[in-house]
Amino acid sequence: MYSRNNPKIKQARALRERKHRQASGHFLVEGIFHVGAAVEAGAALEAIFFAPDYLHSDFALGLIEEQSNRGVPCYTTPSAVFDSLAGKENPQGIIAVARQRRDRLDQLAPQNFPWGVALVAPQDPGNLGAILRTIDAVGASGLLLLDASADPYHPTAVRASMGSIFWHPVVMTSFEDFAHWARVNSYHVYGTSAHASRDYREIPTYERPLILLMGSERQGLTTEQARVCQELIRLPMYGHVTSLNLAVAGGVILYTLSEKLG
Repeated sequence: MYSRNNPKIKQARALRERKHRQASGHFLVEGIFHVGAAVEAGAALEAIFFAPDYLHSDFALGLIEEQSNRGVPCYTTPSAVFDSLAGKENPQGIIAVARQRRDRLDQLAPQNFPWGVALVAPQDPGNLGAILRTIDAVGASGLLLLDASADPYHPTAVRASMGSIFWHPVVMTSFEDFAHWARVNSYHVYGTSAHASRDYREIPTYERPLILLMGSERQGLTTEQARVCQELIRLPMYGHVTSLNLAVAGGVILYTLSEKLG
């Protein structure tokens, strides 16, 4: 793979754009840790590209040998060609093309999804990855993305998830379908709202199966969306700011939820 115009290089590079990720069902996994996490989770890898000029890790070279023996195409590239694939400066020299999970809402139920998070139209892929990482840390089930959401397979989201995207279902669906699914499966929906009367710490027990529903970064939950919730909870603000970053707020609440699950 000595040319940036090689068809396989061009196909991989195109995965930096959402439309190509959606059309192909593939996404990029960059870096030693992240490719290792994909392999550990048994993710389906379509190819690996690596640059010997950059890659000096025995662990990473062992991954390449192992995956090559399993039939995954592994392509050597010069550093200049690899740079055209890499999404950040000072690349580590390894990028994998992985197949996206195809989880559907109708595959989830209290038996295999006892508690999780639903986000309404989140726009920052870094927040998606960070929340997914926290979901993994607290032992929750997965993530639901409602309406016009950022792409969970955006390279920034994949990096921020720190490998958790390979272990948990991430489902994109409409709010209407989510509301129907939650009702049919008897989920307790706890919604976050700056206008809620109850502090999130005041709930003695969070009943399962449950969903933590968080509104958009700009406007929070609408009145209609709040009606889906059995309880609205708020994070108290003691200083001058009126809100927290979505991923930070989610992390604070999720740790309390994990300690008060019914």
